[in-house]
Amino acid sequence: MTELIVVRHGETVWHKENRYAGRSDVALTKRGEEQAAVLGEWATGAGLDAVHCSSLSRAVITAGAVGARTGLTPVVDPRLLELDFGECDGLTAAEMPPRVRERFEADPVTDHLPGGEHPAEAVRRFLAGLADAVAAHPGGKVLVVAHSTVLRLTLCEVLGIPLARYRRVFPAIANCRGARLRVRGGQFALLSLNEPLERTAP
Repeated sequence: MTELIVVRHGETVWHKENRYAGRSDVALTKRGEEQAAVLGEWATGAGLDAVHCSSLSRAVITAGAVGARTGLTPVVDPRLLELDFGECDGLTAAEMPPRVRERFEADPVTDHLPGGEHPAEAVRRFLAGLADAVAAHPGGKVLVVAHSTVLRLTLCEVLGIPLARYRRVFPAIANCRGARLRVRGGQFALLSLNEPLERTAP
């Protein structure tokens, strides 16, 4: 059995305006840097065997805070990137064309954002990245620093929930929090979601 702790990166400068951040390389805020530092502190007592992360800087910097405290060098994997939101990347919901937003809210898979990545394709590549992390550390504990939407989609896939329900079933993943997963024989079990990852006193 391998344990995966898949977390969202720290807060970015687009959070305040609630802009869709897909492949845009958006900087962390001061608060985001502080969240990453807290994650690094937690990691010193978490017994991690490895750290993997998306290639976007917000994930690399967050994972780097963990590496700095644990001595683990993050493995950067572009398969762990966020879903590509295409023409709507960088927009708020209010800035999207009304018809596009309406169709997306009704079915975010069939009517995914124009010019963007199909959610099923995103899940396939993300799961391939997780599978390699598990294969490299059988029986270990791996922290994966990634992104909200692709994680929510992947949770639906591994738990047998239709992908189109990801926004309703998993409405939010907090920064530097995420999903604790157990992987055994290629099967996933969700142990916890959005738990605070803060080091507890011995």
